[in-house]
Amino acid sequence: MIEELLPPEAVGEEAYEDAPATTLFPEEEALLVRAVDKRRREFTTVRACARAAFARLGVPAAPLLPGERGAPTWPEGLVGSMTHCDGYRASAIGRSRDLLTIGIDAEPNGPLPDGVLEHVSRPEERVWLADLRTAEPGVHWDRLLFSAKESVYKAWFPLTRCWLDFEEASITVNPEAGTFTAALTVPPPQVDGRPLTGFTGRWLARKGLVLTAISVPRSPS
Repeated sequence: MIEELLPPEAVGEEAYEDAPATTLFPEEEALLVRAVDKRRREFTTVRACARAAFARLGVPAAPLLPGERGAPTWPEGLVGSMTHCDGYRASAIGRSRDLLTIGIDAEPNGPLPDGVLEHVSRPEERVWLADLRTAEPGVHWDRLLFSAKESVYKAWFPLTRCWLDFEEASITVNPEAGTFTAALTVPPPQVDGRPLTGFTGRWLARKGLVLTAISVPRSPS
C-alpha cells in the first residue's frame, strides 16, 4: 500500500508479518540488549523493509541507527522514513538528489484513545473532523489526523533539526482526492532556497489501517 502514496522517485517496502530470519548488524543488535520481544520484532522487520528498498535502489545494506530525537540515520545520498504499528511495518526511501525529505506513518484505523485528540488537534481541525465523521464514518478521521501530523514531523525534522509540536501544523484533508495539506504555524525556515511554509501529502485507509505519506521534491537547479 505504501508505494501508492509515494512518487516515482521513492521506493517503498512493507510487511504485514514479522521477518524472523532477519539478521541485524552488530550496532543494531547492541540497541536491543534490553528490548522486549515486541520491540525487537518491530525494530527488526522495519529494517528488513528498509534494506529491501536499499536493494531495489542498488544501495548496499547498512546499519540503520537512531540519531537525534530518534530519527533514523540514513546512508549518504539517501532520505527516508520508517513506520510500524500492530500488523504493519513499512519503509520509504529515495535519493537525496531527487527528494529533500520523506515522512510516512501507519496507524490502526480505530479511534484515538480518550483525551488524545484534544492534545494533538487545533480548533479548526476539530470542525472538519466533526463533519467527516458524519459524512464518511468508515474512516476514523481523528486517527488519520494524528497520522498526518506524524508524517509532517518525520518530513520536517530532517530538514530543520527542530522540534515541531502537534499544534504547530494545521491539517486539512481532502477525502475525495486522498490528499491532505499541512500549513505550518511557525516562522518558515529556508529550505532548498525557499521558505518552508507547509507540506502536501497523500493518505489511504485500507485493511484496517490508515497510512499517510509526504515526499518533498528537490527544487530544479
